[in-house]
Amino acid sequence: MPVPRRFDRRLPERDTTRINDRIRVPEVRLIDETGQQVGVMKTEEALRYAQQRDLDLVEVAPEARPPVCRVLDYSKYKYEQAQKQKAARKHQQQINVREIKFRPKIAEHDYATKKGHVERFLRHKDKVKVTIMFRGREVTHPERGVMILDRLADDLGDLAVVEQRPIQDGRNMTMMLGPSKAVLAGTLEQAAASAEAPQEPENNAPHADDAA
Repeated sequence: MPVPRRFDRRLPERDTTRINDRIRVPEVRLIDETGQQVGVMKTEEALRYAQQRDLDLVEVAPEARPPVCRVLDYSKYKYEQAQKQKAARKHQQQINVREIKFRPKIAEHDYATKKGHVERFLRHKDKVKVTIMFRGREVTHPERGVMILDRLADDLGDLAVVEQRPIQDGRNMTMMLGPSKAVLAGTLEQAAASAEAPQEPENNAPHADDAA
């Protein structure tokens, strides 16, 4: 039997901006198409002013007394506002929280592997929740977890900032790391590239003619 499709029954968001004939107040404070304030006038006069210029009368400050209206191309204005909102959403940094789990007794190569995972997440500008998992009587030695977390924070000092110091929660101990300012600004890679760039040797040796 085919599965019935589910439809989104939510109505599209309605544009509640009052424009042109939808502006019912007797008078408005008018701003013209150049952004200059014209002053208070009857609404019908302001509408006629806009129509003579083949533009719209748009209420931009309905709470003002009298309401403030601008003369503009409303379709173009809506499009530009939508593009600005789209660009703002695109440039917002989406923050993901990753989690890496350690054991209080961890071999050196396992530590290095997990540290590499944390480093990769930080370079992708993600936050990382680092968890130490205690088993049995290990929970009576929380200092071992603190040592691992402190070591990790030190090892990743250029990449990470400690947003939450180690805290004990039952049989787990957690610490939150976030990307450093250098990672967020993208300057860490530039600094590393500059440090690795070959330096021009200084030619301080005396020339053969000088030695003669």
